[in-house]
Amino acid sequence: MHILQLAITGLLVALLPLSVVWVSADQNKYRKLVAVTLFLTFDLIMFGAFTRLTDSGLGCPDWPGCYGEANPFQAHAAIKAAEAIMPTGPVSVQKAWIEMIHRYLAMAVGVLIVAQVIIAWRDRLRGKKVLGSPWLPTGLFFFVCLQGAFGAWTVTLKLQPVIVTTHLLLGMGLLGLLAWLSAQQSVHQHVANRSVVAPATIALALLAVQIALGGWVSTNYAALACHDYPLCSGAVIPEMDFEHGFTLWRQLGQKANGEFLPFQALVAIHWVHRNFALLVIAVVAWAALRARKVRGLENLGKWLLLVIAVQFLSGVSTIFFSWPLLIAVIHNGGAALLLLLLCMLNYRARLAS
Repeated sequence: MHILQLAITGLLVALLPLSVVWVSADQNKYRKLVAVTLFLTFDLIMFGAFTRLTDSGLGCPDWPGCYGEANPFQAHAAIKAAEAIMPTGPVSVQKAWIEMIHRYLAMAVGVLIVAQVIIAWRDRLRGKKVLGSPWLPTGLFFFVCLQGAFGAWTVTLKLQPVIVTTHLLLGMGLLGLLAWLSAQQSVHQHVANRSVVAPATIALALLAVQIALGGWVSTNYAALACHDYPLCSGAVIPEMDFEHGFTLWRQLGQKANGEFLPFQALVAIHWVHRNFALLVIAVVAWAALRARKVRGLENLGKWLLLVIAVQFLSGVSTIFFSWPLLIAVIHNGGAALLLLLLCMLNYRARLAS
């Protein structure tokens, strides 16, 4: 019964963005639907970061419902009982609501993607001229199903770092694919030449690696393993344990054999992320500066320079201010925005004749 209630809740949440599409003055409703889905997916990634950073990932320790119910209202008694047993544990009414709102938003994104698939194939079968292939939204449907599966495993496997990091990467991948699909739906200004293709491609690939490293920092709670910058615990190269830090298949806070994860492993995770960031900043800046010199890509280049600067400052600020929630969420959002901009740059850079 609660599965049906959850499905109805997801549909109700999706009604608001669908209504925005319906009443829009844009003649191309499909383009508007894709843009709204992209916006909501970005919001979902931001709220997912908030869920993770507030330790709400196990606010409801089952999936897809909450203690077998469709919402925390119905599960209130079970939540309070669990909170009474472990007052400082991962379960509270507030955390349960944060976790379930995240799931409701995810279900709404799924509904919007299903709508994209239906409309894309309907228009293709009717012979209507459309921009882009319906196979991309179809691929997005299977992609979001995979993302949902990793969301479930995130809970059932008790925040196992490799699962949570993969869940984050799939969310970012979904955002990137939606950005590409959104770019297909409009006619863009002609690009003077293809000189930006190589730096934009390299920048996107390196950013993907950095997002994975950042996810590994977050899911292992290693953000404060170094309390200073640019040094780490007063050293350029501190004592580190790469072997256990980058062992993928293990439980949170543990080695593969079940022993406690040493602090030096967290230092290694943090140190690699912060230093790889310097390479990413350099390459993204290179791509942005090249874009600023190409007619049709100037604005994307300016935005990339601005966002990469803010991203660097927010990353350093999390260290000096001991990882405040707002700055940490902004840092996650900055990574998503960089990904979106680089996907758009890669699409636009390939339009040159």
